Amino acid sequence: MLHPPVETSVDRHLDKLEAESVYVLREAFSHFKKIGMLWSIGKDSTVMLWLARKAFFGHVPFPLVHIDTSFEIPEVIEYRDRLAREWNLRLIVGMNHGEINTGNTYPAGKQTRVGCCTLLKRDGLKQVMDAEGYDGVIVGVRRDEEPTRAKERYFSPRNQNMDWNVEDQPPELWGQFATECEPGSHVRIHPLLHWTELNIWEYIAREKIPVVPLYFAREGKRYRSLGCVPCTFPIESNAMTVDDIIAELKAIRTAERSGRAQDHESEDAFEKLRRDGYM
Repeated sequence: MLHPPVETSVDRHLDKLEAESVYVLREAFSHFKKIGMLWSIGKDSTVMLWLARKAFFGHVPFPLVHIDTSFEIPEVIEYRDRLAREWNLRLIVGMNHGEINTGNTYPAGKQTRVGCCTLLKRDGLKQVMDAEGYDGVIVGVRRDEEPTRAKERYFSPRNQNMDWNVEDQPPELWGQFATECEPGSHVRIHPLLHWTELNIWEYIAREKIPVVPLYFAREGKRYRSLGCVPCTFPIESNAMTVDDIIAELKAIRTAERSGRAQDHESEDAFEKLRRDGYM
C-alpha cells in the first residue's frame, strides 16, 4: 500500500507563503485595469511567474516585461526565450535604444554604474510604462534581499515619474491594500515580499522550477544574483545542485547582492535608485 509523502515543517511554511502570494496576485489582477509583470529572468521573478501560473490555473493573463540593458549574460536571454516559448508567455522586451546607441553607458562611456542603471533599467521601464499604460506592475522584490526593500509594502504607489516616497508608505491592515492611483501613475505589487532567499530555493527544489544554469557552480564559482555583465560577479562556491545551494545558504552570512557592484558605489546608492523608480 502506497503512503502519501510526509509533510514537513518546511512544506507547511512553503504552502503558507504560496497561498499568500497567490492571494496578492489575484487581488492585483482584480483591482487594476491593465497590469504587467516584470521578469528579470532571475530566480525570484521566475518563482513569481510560477506562482502566477498556479494562481490562474496554468495561464498567465498578463504580459511579462523584461527590461534588456543589452549587457545581459547570453545564457539569461537564451533561457528567457526558451521558457517564453514553452510556457506560451506574452513577452514584452523593453530597451532604451537611444541611450545604448550613444555609447555613453558604463563601462565605455562617462556614466557611473548607478547612472547606467538609471538610464537603461529605470528609463527603459518608463518607456514601456508610457507605451503600455499599466496602472499595476508586479515585481519580484523581497524584504530580506536589501535594506531599502525592507521598507516596501505589498501594494506600493508610484507617482507619474515613477518616484517612490519611502516616507509615505500606506498601512496594510487586515489584508487591505492601496489599489487606487492617479491617472498616469501606477502601483507596484510585490507578491514575494515575505519570502527569503532560502525560501525561494526550497520552493524551487520542491516544485522543480527550471532556473538559469548560471546559479550552479562551474570551476568553483557560481552566480548568486544575476545582473549586467560589467557589474555582476560570481561568488566562490561548489554548489552544483539546488540542494547544494540550500545547504550553502544555511551556512553562510554574506549578503545576497554582494556580487552586484552598483550597490557599492555609495552608501545610499541603491536607495537613490529605488526612490527614482528602479525595481
